Amino acid sequence: QVSETILFRPVGQEELDLICQSGYSEFPPRLPEQPIFYPVLNEEYATQIARDWNTKSGQRKGYVTGFRVQADFLSRYEIQTVGGSVHQEYWIPAEDLPDFNRNIVGLIEVIAEFHG
Repeated sequence: QVSETILFRPVGQEELDLICQSGYSEFPPRLPEQPIFYPVLNEEYATQIARDWNTKSGQRKGYVTGFRVQADFLSRYEIQTVGGSVHQEYWIPAEDLPDFNRNIVGLIEVIAEFHG
């Protein structure tokens, strides 16, 4: 049996549009100035970013996505804590994102939406 880890990612409208275009099956490639992809380990942290940061820029919308990833794949990365204990994330190098996307189980779901 495949072990899966539930992860979350706060996204803005532009990134959500690209996820939608993929049929909710993958995250878009990183931009040149974005060398790292940051999925987070809990909904509370993702909500903080979507609500408190994403609603302040761009189209002033923030979304929390939830998705499952094969745990075997994630085992090659360390969990990074970047503040309080709730602020845990993986740092996935941009060149590993296609591999990351192939290890998503099921679809990426939008579980919360915030407006600025």
